[in-house]
Amino acid sequence: MLNNIKTKFSIKDLENFTGIKPHTIRIWEKRYNLLEPSRTDTNIRYYNGDNFVKLLNINLLYNNGFKISKIADFSEDVLLLKVKELTTDKALEDGVINEFKIAMLKFDAVAFNEAYNKLLAYKSFREIFLEVFIPLLIQIGFLWQHKSIKPVHEHFVSNLIMQKIQSNIERSQVTSFKENEKTFVLFLPMKEIHELGLLYLHYELILRGYHSIYLGQNIAIDAVQDIKPLYSNVQFISYFTVEPNENDIGQYLEDINEKLLKGTDNNFWFLGRKSSQYEKSKSYAQIEAIGSLVQALDKI
Repeated sequence: MLNNIKTKFSIKDLENFTGIKPHTIRIWEKRYNLLEPSRTDTNIRYYNGDNFVKLLNINLLYNNGFKISKIADFSEDVLLLKVKELTTDKALEDGVINEFKIAMLKFDAVAFNEAYNKLLAYKSFREIFLEVFIPLLIQIGFLWQHKSIKPVHEHFVSNLIMQKIQSNIERSQVTSFKENEKTFVLFLPMKEIHELGLLYLHYELILRGYHSIYLGQNIAIDAVQDIKPLYSNVQFISYFTVEPNENDIGQYLEDINEKLLKGTDNNFWFLGRKSSQYEKSKSYAQIEAIGSLVQALDKI
């Protein structure tokens, strides 16, 4: 089923992918024969790709009101049919997220795009990104941290999502900008490469008719200074996911203040995991930590 990309799943992998506790999985095996695990030479239980996909489908039905005793009576064909018959938005989203996960494990861009097109039938790109892609990326990050997948899986999905953002940016380009409005300049610090959130924010700004300049990743503050004399009211925005580190963040913000903000009407927002490390006692009037992408969108 997974084309030999990943053929063995531990019971911990199943828990990480589905949220079902190992104790519950074992009960379902014993009482209902829902899964058929194999054993290693050292008697450790593992599951093949078919078992993995079956559990994803079982979990989808279970979370949508089906009793496990009823699911156990379904043949393989009926199980798949019942999954396809689910019609609530939440069920459809969960089902597509399962398809994204399987596509990720198979490195199958075609399957990923087919799942994405299902969402496009009833959701805007904004809804897909905020309601589906962000939860998916959070889950993938969790799976990577718990070693159920490898970094290459995360990179594969991130690049496919980036392609979707870029294609929507291309379609949303305008020939003129809102008059008498600020200019937005988006960039990531040196050694910071996680740009999906920032790139999506660039898309939203373009969609709303703002002048948004996207510089991308690995940008030194001194390089950004070249833009400073060109515009009188600049909103700089960045994402701190892994950089700057907690020992350097104070100095980095001091440099931002001195080189980009001081004596101007410019401002600087930063989002991401590192935003929680912003020391309010050393706050600057023109620097603000934003808690989430949604909050940033509300402030635009």
